[in-house]
Amino acid sequence: METPPDSALQPVEPQLVEPVAAPVAAPVIVATPPPPPPQMNTTTMNVIVQPQASGPGLLVRAVWFVFIGWWLSAIATVLAYALCITIIGLPFGFALFNRLPAVLTLRPRSETYLTEVHNGVTFMRGGTVPQLDIGPRIVWFLLVGWWLGAIYVTVAWFLCVIIITLPIGLYLYNRIGAVMTLLRY
Repeated sequence: METPPDSALQPVEPQLVEPVAAPVAAPVIVATPPPPPPQMNTTTMNVIVQPQASGPGLLVRAVWFVFIGWWLSAIATVLAYALCITIIGLPFGFALFNRLPAVLTLRPRSETYLTEVHNGVTFMRGGTVPQLDIGPRIVWFLLVGWWLGAIYVTVAWFLCVIIITLPIGLYLYNRIGAVMTLLRY
């Protein structure tokens, strides 16, 4: 490498340069956990809604019960139970069990609505409450439900035939699914 001549090297006077900005420290990244979801004030309850003018009047229902309902409900009970013994007829048997109060007294079935309150707003939806898994329900029906259901249905029918205990018998008829298959209402 060649060295430059001495004339090319001249002393340079130092100059003062003011800094433009103060040095900036590198940003520090801190991982913060995400904010928790907002707390919702939630309440769940079952509501039974009975329509105002549904089904025939009391006089028609009383005449039906005295002349037709008591014997037709006995036949329907035996038929529904016979259908429940066969696996294929099980859904039809329970459909008939669900209609026994109407067969007995022409009483319309009550509907259940699920209501939820979220932050002061009420939401209603029709349908059923969440059910247990099918496995435990099948085991219950095979081991306990079929014979306990027969006793339960017989007691419910006798309570319905005795006029003074009719409301208790109707209540029992409405809960046959819970006894036979652990159905939730």
